[in-house]
Amino acid sequence: MSKPHPQPIEPGEVRSLAESVLKADRFPYLASIDGDQPRLRPVSPVRTDGFTIYVANLRGYHKTLEIAANPRVELCYLDKDHDQVRITGVAIVVDDRQVLQEIWDSNPLLRQYLGSIDNPELIVYRVDPTRVRFMREWALEYHDVPLD
Repeated sequence: MSKPHPQPIEPGEVRSLAESVLKADRFPYLASIDGDQPRLRPVSPVRTDGFTIYVANLRGYHKTLEIAANPRVELCYLDKDHDQVRITGVAIVVDDRQVLQEIWDSNPLLRQYLGSIDNPELIVYRVDPTRVRFMREWALEYHDVPLD
């Protein structure tokens, strides 16, 4: 098999390429740390603001303990062409009632599953990005995505 030759990327297009990967992948993977063991699972973001990602969770899930002990996480998005975006960041518990209400109102599955925004099991994390990287399939080279 011959070595793939990915298309070159202009620096000005990195952000839009990364945004298109986020739009294409409904179930990115979230990595966290459980003591000294990495843990990875698919998640379904409930809101995306640029590269700030909101993820709903249940307090009884083990990842709640993992994130409480170490809020540094990473999300990995992958599109059908295997282009990927990695968002390294810090998971912060959202307590802003207006933001929670907006998320609640726009997510019928949350409403159906949890019944009430005041369900004590509901926890929403906002992953604040510290670094975002984009890579084309098999390019083996990440491009930093500007955050501003």
